[in-house]
Amino acid sequence: MRISEDGRRRGAPSGRRRGLGAALVGAALLGAVCGAGPAAALDAAVRTPVPAAGGYRNAREAVRSGVRDYNAGDKEGAARALEYAAGQGHALALWKLGRMYAEGDGVPHDDLKAFEFFSKIADENADEGPDSATATVVSSAFTALGRYFLDGIKGSYVRPNVERAYEMFNYAASYYGDPNAQYNLARLYLDGTGVAQDTRQAARWFNLAAEKGHPAAQALLGQMLINGQGVPTQRSRGLAWLTLARDAADGAKDQWIVTLQEQAMSAASERDRAEAQAQVDGFYRRSARAR
Repeated sequence: MRISEDGRRRGAPSGRRRGLGAALVGAALLGAVCGAGPAAALDAAVRTPVPAAGGYRNAREAVRSGVRDYNAGDKEGAARALEYAAGQGHALALWKLGRMYAEGDGVPHDDLKAFEFFSKIADENADEGPDSATATVVSSAFTALGRYFLDGIKGSYVRPNVERAYEMFNYAASYYGDPNAQYNLARLYLDGTGVAQDTRQAARWFNLAAEKGHPAAQALLGQMLINGQGVPTQRSRGLAWLTLARDAADGAKDQWIVTLQEQAMSAASERDRAEAQAQVDGFYRRSARAR
C-alpha cells in the first residue's frame, strides 16, 4: 500500500481495506473503557435518549430543520432536531452535536457526550471511502477522538492513551488525507509523543497539511525550514510559509503564529524577504486558478 502526495492511502486491495476502520475503532474504543461496558463507549444513545420524532418524516428532514434553527439562533431547537437525526445514525447530525457539546455551543459543555457522538460516527462509518459524501465528517470524528485520547476526559472512562491517539490521527491522515489529523500526527512526531521523535516525518506531515491551507502546520513547517530541523535549511521558503500562516491567523488564539512570523521577518535578509514574498504571491495565484 502506498500513500499519495495528499497523504491518502491508494491502491489498497478492497479485501484488506474493508473492515480496517471498523476494527481500528473497536480496538481503540474498547481500550478507552475502564469499569464500563463496551456499549457505553460506542453508543451515544446510552447517554442521550432519542426524543420523539416531533413531526419529522426522516433523519434528513430533521437535519435540515436543525441546521435552519441553528442558523436562526435557536440552538436548543437545533439540538432537539439533531438528536432525533442522530438517533437514526445520521453522520452529519452526530458530528454537529459532537461539536456543540465539545464547545458548549447552545448545550451544556460535555466532552464525554461529544466523545460518544464522535465514536458512533467512527464505529458506523469507518470504512467509508475518502471520496464518499461523508468522508469529511468521518475523518473529523477520528481526529476529534485522537485529541480526546491524548489527554483523556477527566472523571470518565476515557483515559489518556497516546497509542490510541496515534492510531486515530494516522488513520484520518493517511486514509482520508485530513489536514487536521496530519497536523496532529506531525506534532506527535515532532515532540516524540507516543512515537519515536522523528523531525523528518514531522516535516512531511506538516507539509501535507500546509499545502491544504492549515495555518498552524504552515507556521511550524516554516520554522523547521528556517532552522533546518528535519529538512534542509530553506530560509526564504520557511518565511513564505510563516507569512501564509500569518495571513490566515485567527485572532488571539493564533497570536503565536504572528509572533513567529514577525521574529523570522526581522531576522531575515532583504533577499530572503523578497524571495519569500514572490513565493507567497505564487501560492495565491495557484490557489486562485484552482478555484
